[in-house]
Amino acid sequence: MDDLPELSSLGRRIMIMGPSNSGKSTLAVALGQKLGATVIHMDRLRHLPNTNWKVRPDADFAALHDEAILQPSWIIEGNYSALTPQRFHRATGVLVITDSLTKRYWRYFMRTIFQRQRAGGLEGGQDYVNWMMLSWLWKTRSSVGKYQDAAQASGLPHLFVSNQRELDRLYRAWGLTLPLA
Repeated sequence: MDDLPELSSLGRRIMIMGPSNSGKSTLAVALGQKLGATVIHMDRLRHLPNTNWKVRPDADFAALHDEAILQPSWIIEGNYSALTPQRFHRATGVLVITDSLTKRYWRYFMRTIFQRQRAGGLEGGQDYVNWMMLSWLWKTRSSVGKYQDAAQASGLPHLFVSNQRELDRLYRAWGLTLPLA
């Protein structure tokens, strides 16, 4: 990440992609505050509130997603590959962020144990450390390449952020502030 583009070059409908616990939700809230745009957390559309990540039926999830992306401006964070074509069609820019697997495990434990309310968390805050998520982090440890490839193939303005140092630089350059818990 040499030269940072102006935030305005990404437009008013920005997708944030990357592996779990890389900082997507926090960045989405910071961008939403800066741009006055609606923030959409894909996990909140996919999972039922007041649960420990119980999955919503596919048809309901797709309907919520398709309705959300019709808004004139948004910051949407999350992946869910089956629905990315619709998002890319409406998006004006893409950010792909990641960090080391060790840092992502650390974030998972910190957010799950100590942050009952956090950016992107499910309504009701019933998030507990579980084997499913621990194994998901391991399984998707090398997934950032597919998100980078998709961002490049989209033809949209995009930016790749590879670690916390680069993410901190992005926050400073764009005048973003960390959201309060």
